[in-house]
Amino acid sequence: MSDVLARARDFLLRNGRLLERRLFEHHFDGASAEPVVRALAAYQGRDGGFGSALEPDKRDPASQPVDVQIAFEILDEVDAFDPLTAGRACDWLASIATPEGGLPFALPSVNAAPHAVWWKVEGEQPPADINPTAAIVGLLRKHGIDHPWAARGEAYCWSVVEGSETDKFHDLMPMICFLEHTGDRPRAQAALAVLAQRIPGLVELDAGAEGYVKKPLDWAPSPSSFCHSLFSKELLGHHLEALAARQDHDGGWPISWETVGPGPQLEYRGVMTVAALKTLKAYGAL
Repeated sequence: MSDVLARARDFLLRNGRLLERRLFEHHFDGASAEPVVRALAAYQGRDGGFGSALEPDKRDPASQPVDVQIAFEILDEVDAFDPLTAGRACDWLASIATPEGGLPFALPSVNAAPHAVWWKVEGEQPPADINPTAAIVGLLRKHGIDHPWAARGEAYCWSVVEGSETDKFHDLMPMICFLEHTGDRPRAQAALAVLAQRIPGLVELDAGAEGYVKKPLDWAPSPSSFCHSLFSKELLGHHLEALAARQDHDGGWPISWETVGPGPQLEYRGVMTVAALKTLKAYGAL
């Protein structure tokens, strides 16, 4: 498996963003979190939000809610969740929250930049969306960030989560993050139990399936994931073998959707390469 890492390193050096190169160094070369934080800081705007295509499928230089989610996830994974950085982001989130306290999936500024079709925003005041509100609130609660907006966001999440029948991966994963870290544990455990009954029927179990599908390791990228217990050891082992086999000839992992250009495609392949390696490492497959 050392060849897997060597080939991935070469791919990232040739094609990856500085952020993914720093993440690789942190996870696989023993580097500190500080270079990751410095690379991530370039994506934080003067308004406190994150943007500038941190999520590569939209090239909007302005701040966007999903980019804040991604920034928080990166700070969480390198154990560098800084209250000052998070507080500035929350100030911006409060300024764009809807009356219910939730965050839109995206803001209209995305329309003026190259973007994948699913990023198009209709209207000047888009509605609140559980994606990414729930993931952002969950991470704030996990790290004890007590910003005034977080309470409003939490109330919005509860208003959606318990009555939701969504089957969308990008709704359910933020909901799980919220429920894992919100303060009302009995209420959250009851809601998680409901999701645990629903999720197995939504998972693509065929390790060779192509297209934009979500397989067991997408739902459970590490043994500490909530969804890990929903899958057998044998099934996960089969999918780990398939994940390792998907490393391309150039050392990177492929993506399963069309991007807005060759640059974003390579950027997202860098994101997916680091994610694949992290999953293999988490399961002891490296």
